[in-house]
Amino acid sequence: MYSSATTPTPTATRTALRPPTAATGRPGPKQVPPSRPAAPRGADGRSTDARGQAGRAALGLRTPEASPATAPRPPFARPGDGRALRPPHRPGQPGGPERIDPAALQTPTVRAALAGVARICPAFTPRQVLREGSRHILVAGTIGRAPVVAKCLSPQAVRGEHFEQLVADFHHEVAVYRAFVRHRPPVRLPRLVAADHDRCVLVMERVPGRPAARERHPVNSPTPGEVRALLTAVRTLNLWRPPTDVFQPRLDYQLEVARYHSVGQLTDRDAGDLRGLLHGLTHTPLQLCHGDALLSNMLLAPSGPVLVDWEQAGWYLPGYDLAVLWSVLSGDTAARRQISQLAQSGGTLARDAFLVNLVLVLMREIRLYDVPGAGEEQRIMIRRLYDDAALARRAVRAAVGTR
Repeated sequence: MYSSATTPTPTATRTALRPPTAATGRPGPKQVPPSRPAAPRGADGRSTDARGQAGRAALGLRTPEASPATAPRPPFARPGDGRALRPPHRPGQPGGPERIDPAALQTPTVRAALAGVARICPAFTPRQVLREGSRHILVAGTIGRAPVVAKCLSPQAVRGEHFEQLVADFHHEVAVYRAFVRHRPPVRLPRLVAADHDRCVLVMERVPGRPAARERHPVNSPTPGEVRALLTAVRTLNLWRPPTDVFQPRLDYQLEVARYHSVGQLTDRDAGDLRGLLHGLTHTPLQLCHGDALLSNMLLAPSGPVLVDWEQAGWYLPGYDLAVLWSVLSGDTAARRQISQLAQSGGTLARDAFLVNLVLVLMREIRLYDVPGAGEEQRIMIRRLYDDAALARRAVRAAVGTR
């Protein structure tokens, strides 16, 4: 329910770009692999060339008559055929529907986490373990009659390679929730109940609702009405202007371009084009973004969308949250077109900022998924990400040519 998937942090070293290891927590439902190779046509029955044209339209690009043919794009599994594509499991991500298991409250790691919760909330009564991963432990419970969720850093994370970064991200999320107490944002989020900065414990309101998606790259997108509601919530947050000293910039764009260039994901021309756009965006005001606007970090509650997991919140170039949503809604051409129109509605500078964000987000997704030993479904995802990245590169090149 409350996803805690985090994105790579700009201050991390080059090793942080390596894909995360598999979670050691309780696995989700077993996924049945497809019984035959994917068909050569897309999930919507269109040819791969038609899908490429639809992708260009989603970015607001015209399809030139003499444009080079794009590589064939393997389709997703058809919606409803029971073959949902599941990305590589990341530590702290939900593996499936919640299951009530009272015995899970008695495991050593959960008991250690509950001891930390008891120090700041003696009245907390645990009811259910929502997640026990290698990064975070989520326990649902009550304080009196109020439903709450306790989020703790997993003891396994203390022994992990990226412990310092995980602690820094947790401290940042606590600081964000405390800042939202003083400066109320115009979007719905869980209310802060208590927090222990030193022991990495966070207790917050449990909001009724369901995640907009459980997978990072869902096969079945939310309904058009749900997509509009989510985009409205994201844009409302992005247009909010809190005091500038409350939040900090979360991404060093020049460093990110240099990093992906050094590992070969960006060519010399790609890096030069991005640096050219960044030079023109030097004086562009930054925008407050959630920073990890995945569908799994958005709850569809009766009162409207609720944003959770604020570990990456801060100042970004305009359109970062929209770029994240565009990257994960690969199966929804209409939603992508709507996102592209929103990003370009702010003018040329807003368009350029969105394209820079989009390229960097896609480079990160490729880095997460393109790992040895990928199965057929994951290879389909990788090819789609590479196609999207090629599309974004061409859009950047076109933007540079119009400056």
